[in-house]
Amino acid sequence: MNPYERKRRWKYLLLFFAIVIAVSSLWYTDFLVQNIAKSERTRAELWAQSLKRMFETDNDEMMNFLFTIRDSLPVPAIVTSEKDSIITYQGLDTAKTYFQIESNKKYDPKYFLKELREMKNQHNPIPVEFYGKKNLIYYKDSDLLSQLKVFPYIQLSLIAVFLMLAYFAFNSARKSEQNQVWVGLAKETAHQLGTPISSLMAWVELLKERFKADDSLILEMENDVRRLEVVADRFSKIGSKPILSSHSVYDVVKDFVDYFKVRVSDKITFEVNGDEQLEALINVPLFDWVIENILKNAVNAIDGKGIISVNIKENIVKEQIIIDITDTGKGIPRSKFDTVFQPGFTTRKRGWGLGLSLTKRMIENYHGGQVFVKESELGKGTTFRIILKSSINYVPTI
Repeated sequence: MNPYERKRRWKYLLLFFAIVIAVSSLWYTDFLVQNIAKSERTRAELWAQSLKRMFETDNDEMMNFLFTIRDSLPVPAIVTSEKDSIITYQGLDTAKTYFQIESNKKYDPKYFLKELREMKNQHNPIPVEFYGKKNLIYYKDSDLLSQLKVFPYIQLSLIAVFLMLAYFAFNSARKSEQNQVWVGLAKETAHQLGTPISSLMAWVELLKERFKADDSLILEMENDVRRLEVVADRFSKIGSKPILSSHSVYDVVKDFVDYFKVRVSDKITFEVNGDEQLEALINVPLFDWVIENILKNAVNAIDGKGIISVNIKENIVKEQIIIDITDTGKGIPRSKFDTVFQPGFTTRKRGWGLGLSLTKRMIENYHGGQVFVKESELGKGTTFRIILKSSINYVPTI
């Protein structure tokens, strides 16, 4: 299984368990809330009965007992008539029930109406009769119950924020470590290639002396050795800030395509179209590597005959150079448009899955551009789009 497919499955599995934990937490909290709400309802009903008995009994001991029950109600409550006239209350903020006018305390109807409105929205009233008249007792949730209702959402939000911060921190550390490995491996590769390339260059010069210097085979061999030298130079630039300069994009692409096409099947036709005057800020060795990686993928995607076309155009408004590389290969599923740029992703049994990952790194990190799958259709082909900065206003530093 592809490592990124495995990683994605692990993400889905972890997401599933996270949802299970969140749902379980919310369910259990709701279970506690329901039980506490039932308990508060029962105590409110008991308080209502104690009020009723207080109006009906003359027994002092019973009155003391009923007062104890009345004062033990843990939730705020208001007793009203059927016409919403407030008779008495329990558990409200005494600092807000009255307001001061000169030296007298006056009843504050706005505060009671606000509390009564809130109580009506929370619970159905408890009916109770005093002296044959029907009255209604309204109550609202205790502070404990109100806090318990929102606690799981606050808890889950804090956990989610913590996990996101931890994920980004670990992901950043992992990417930094990967970058160090990339740089170390690239520079060591460049170092290891240096000696055999120098030796090969000497052997080519010896062959040119002993045989015809203009022999086509020797010239192609010399081109390949020079290509190896370019490859080594590419690896040596990994991790360093490359120098960008203004170049004709058409000329750079055409030079590489001319070199590349003689090294692949003659059943594949190459086309390069565009204005030769369009220039962009590029580093030629690294940009050649980008084109090479995309063309190799295009060649591998074509089974038999096919066409690979490179179209170069300009977006004058955004000062960008756009390069579309289109093949007539097998295509890429839309779900894989982003995945193809991940390290290790490949559809070939012997592939390493690093080409397009390096391509994205070189275009975005080193050239400040963009590369993505513009469009693709299974069985018809794929178009990769590269966007570079135009050098129309480029002024070289001296």
